[in-house]
Amino acid sequence: MADTRLEPDVAADVSPHVFDASEITALSHLYRGELYRSTIWRTRLDTTTNWAVVTTGISLSLTFSSASATPLPLVLVGLLVAVFLTIEARRYRFFDFWRIRAHVLEVNFFGPILRGQGVRTDNNWNEILYQDYRSPNLHITYLEAIGRRIRRNYGWIFMIQVVAYIGKLMIHPMPITSLEEIFVRATIGPVPGQIVLIAGALFHATWISIAIHTSRSRRGADRVRPPRPPRDSILQLARGAE
Repeated sequence: MADTRLEPDVAADVSPHVFDASEITALSHLYRGELYRSTIWRTRLDTTTNWAVVTTGISLSLTFSSASATPLPLVLVGLLVAVFLTIEARRYRFFDFWRIRAHVLEVNFFGPILRGQGVRTDNNWNEILYQDYRSPNLHITYLEAIGRRIRRNYGWIFMIQVVAYIGKLMIHPMPITSLEEIFVRATIGPVPGQIVLIAGALFHATWISIAIHTSRSRRGADRVRPPRPPRDSILQLARGAE
């Protein structure tokens, strides 16, 4: 005789459940917890970005401090900022993990309540969250996280470093008069300037290619977004609440 018992993780065909007050309160606390986690990881993202900005500023000060100053600090800090980028990409994956959970609750749980429709489960948001809690998995790859941070923050930092480095070679302490002078100024110890410039070009071309490649896999990039409410109506509501 076949066993007709349902496994605990198999969804049964039951009528929609109506959440009572205690369950809605529990979901509200769950949302607060997810929002707190995403906020903590968002703060950690700001920390590594601040490190990158501060170290870049220090390298600029050292490089342009005197006529005899070497552009080597910009090269070394470029490598250090790349390390910060890899650390921040890992942190961003966890931030995105908690942020998505909070966003699911905001859109599918609180959204219908705000629209006067009550708690709805017809879009299976509760089942999606349950499966995510049951088998947690990060939602984006490490390479995608690197690409996002480059497009948002680190692309600008690398661009400032490149412009400053080229400016140092070309006009500081005095403008160059020939191409050979660039190679001489770019020389680092026994490493010829040509090799240094080629390595730098490959270094930054790698980040550019990652940013472009991962931009095609942005989550929700092709999604049709609902129109935003007029700004004047929001301001009127805000003034009325004061």
